[in-house]
Amino acid sequence: MTRRCELSGTVPMSGNRRSHAENKTRRVFRPNLVRVTLISDALKRSVQLRISAHALKSVEHRGGLDAYLLKASAEELSDRCLKLKREIQKIKAEHLAA
Repeated sequence: MTRRCELSGTVPMSGNRRSHAENKTRRVFRPNLVRVTLISDALKRSVQLRISAHALKSVEHRGGLDAYLLKASAEELSDRCLKLKREIQKIKAEHLAA
């Protein structure tokens, strides 16, 4: 399993570790990934995801998992999240039609 956020698409970045003597050594900046269980209001079920702490704050700021997925672009979402997004869009469309 790769170290990639399922919602925001954040991946490890590389850079240099710099000592006091200005020695340059390659290092990796990894995202702070946490395994969380988020509740989808439209689907009425919980979903377990591995996301970054920054994405978790963004989900809370946007008003929940459903709002975050509907606003997110397809390039940054994982396959599981794209499937969830399609299910949510389908349910929202059914509620508007009814």
